[in-house]
Order: sequence, then structure tokens, then C-alpha cells
Amino acid sequence: MAKCLVVPHSYSYCCYRSNSSSTRNRKAPPQQHQLNSLAAGTLFSSNSYTPLNLQRRRILSALDSDVPHPLHQGSVKLKSSESFEQWDSWTAKFSGASNIPFLLLQMPQIILNAQNLMAGNKAALLAVPWLGMFTGLLGNLSLLSYFAKKREKEAIVVQTLGVVSLYTVFAQLSLAEAMPLPYFVITSIVVATGLILNFLNYFNFLNPGVWLFWEDFITVGGLSVLPQIMWSTFVPYIPSSIVPGALAFVLAVAAVIMARMGKLSPEGTKFVGSISGWTATLLFMWMPVSQMWTNFLNPDNIKGLSAVSMLLAMIGNGLMVPRALFIRDFMWFTGSSWASFFYGYGNIVALYWFNSISKEFFLAATAGLFLWIGMALWRDAVVYGYSSPLTSLKELVSGS
Repeated sequence: MAKCLVVPHSYSYCCYRSNSSSTRNRKAPPQQHQLNSLAAGTLFSSNSYTPLNLQRRRILSALDSDVPHPLHQGSVKLKSSESFEQWDSWTAKFSGASNIPFLLLQMPQIILNAQNLMAGNKAALLAVPWLGMFTGLLGNLSLLSYFAKKREKEAIVVQTLGVVSLYTVFAQLSLAEAMPLPYFVITSIVVATGLILNFLNYFNFLNPGVWLFWEDFITVGGLSVLPQIMWSTFVPYIPSSIVPGALAFVLAVAAVIMARMGKLSPEGTKFVGSISGWTATLLFMWMPVSQMWTNFLNPDNIKGLSAVSMLLAMIGNGLMVPRALFIRDFMWFTGSSWASFFYGYGNIVALYWFNSISKEFFLAATAGLFLWIGMALWRDAVVYGYSSPLTSLKELVSGS
């Protein structure tokens, strides 16, 4: 998920006091349910009879990623609890640190646009593909809604930064008349509405009906854009057409209406509710596919890719993988790991294959990525008391 990564909706919690509230419902490992009662008695909070710092997040199935769950209490050994909380804190910090590489990815374009505007070179901004960037903006807003509901503060900042930085570019394009004014006005309304509604919802100031309408809006928008973007990738090898997007729009509107009228089963309603987050994730996951297809058709164009930009994309998304794994968010984990491996690292491999980067650069990127992911898997297994990282992955995928 390049900048707009994965990164990756919603939840509200209480009682659990840690740097991130999203781990409150995590179920304790089966082998850790025995705790000396005297030790446990020293860990009760003053306003709750739940063992403080010993609560765990229940395993989530992939479809339940954006659905709040009640607290599940479990007792664990004190040492394990401390280890759990320390890793909770560190993964949240890693997620927050991903803002740095993502910001570095956006700033060069913003600075270059500003320089061209001040020099009166408006024609240079015509090369910036605002339509493709609007797709990224819609993805950022969808994921912002996802993480706002989950109360993942660090991920909220990442997605907000993505929205603001993209909107800054849109404003520059509008000043250069490279983006039609009516489209910029519509974009401004969507951005302002999205940011206001998300933050009102985060602080519980928003009417649930208004939030539901916003979720329906991004569901329809995301589901309409995704198949159209996928179809357009292979033009002119397939005929240019708006049929995929139009058909998806009709199906999305019909699904939303049926869900709100109670015409779908509980499973169907849950599926419709999860569409917006998954379509945003799939939009970002499609970026490396599109890039690889372009590289395949025009190998010489690979030299136009920035190795540093691909490295930053790999690092930014990779920093979010431990957090997604820790809270068992399958959607976030899928998007972040896919973008880190296939967008960032995948293009580094392509650059090395075509002799555009040094062997040392490639080996350093390879070692760094695989050691980082290996460390995240190992540490996650340790804090949950599992003997193998495969157990964490099984739990992540199956929800059990």
C-alpha cells in the first residue's frame, strides 16, 4: 500500500490502559490461564473489577475486521502480561513511525509543484495524473474510516496524512488549471466531509445514522472504482469501457439498499459492511500489479522508477505489519505486507534485474525486509506464548 497503504476502520474501548486501545479484546493464549490469585489481586483498577493490563482482544475473522467486539477477559502470567504490553506499545510506535517514510514519499512532488507554480511553469503540472490520485484519495478516506472506528490512533494519522498530502497536490493542480475546477470543488467537499465525519465519529460526537450514510457512500464509491481501475490497467489489450465500473456501481447501490432494508441475511449485511475497507485495500494492492504490468510491457521504463521511493514504500508498509499482526487485523496485515513485498520490494527486484541499482543496495533491502518480518513473527509468537510463528499466522487468517 504504498503511501495510502494499508494501511489498513473502527472500534471503541474502555478500561484497558495502554498506549493503544485496540488490543483490549485480545484473548489470552490457552496455556496462559493460570495466575496466582494474590498477584492478580494487585492488578485490579480502581473503577473496574477486570484485571488491569490482563485483558486481551478476541480473535477476529477476516470479515469481522471492522466490527467492535466486547471485552474478553483472561488471566495470564504476570511476566507474559508485561511482555504483551511492551510489544503492544512498540508495535503502536512502529505504526506511527511509518508516517516518516510516507511523508518523504509525498514531499518531493509537492515541493516540485510549488517550484513550477512560482516559476509560472503551469504546463509541467499537466504530467501529474490527478484522476489516478483521486483513486488513492478515496482509498485513504475509506481506510481512515476503518481505523477511526478501531481507534488505531497511529494508523489514523497515517491515513490523514495521506488525505492531506494528496489534497495539497490537488490544490496545486487546480491553481495550474491542470485539474478542472468543478472536479476540484467536488474533491474539496468530499475531503472536508470525510475528515470532519471521521473525527467527529472518533470522539463519539456523530449521529450513528450520519456515519452509516458515510459508510454507504464510501462503499459504493470504492466498489465502483476498483473494477474500473483493474479493467483500465490492461487497455489497449482489452477494449476501453466504463461497463465494469457502471455495473459495479449498480450492484453496490443495490447491495447497500438491500442491507439497509433488512433484505439480506446477517452474514450478507456483515459482508456489505466490510466492503469499503476491503475495496480500499484491494485498490492499493492493485498498484504493484499495475506497475509490474507496465514494467513487463515497457522494460525500459523501469529506469524511470526511483529506488529510494520504492525503498521508502517498502519501509513504510513494513513498519505497519507487526501492529496488524499483533491485533490480528487480517485486512490491514494483507494490505501492508502485500505493498511492502510486491510494491516496494518487488520493484527493487525489478530495478536490480535490469541493472538499475547496485548489488549492495539490493542485498541490504532484501536482508532488512526479511529480518524485519521474521522478527515480527517471532516476537508475536513469544508474547502470545506460542511455540511457533505459524500459530500466530493461523490465528490471523482463520480467526481461531
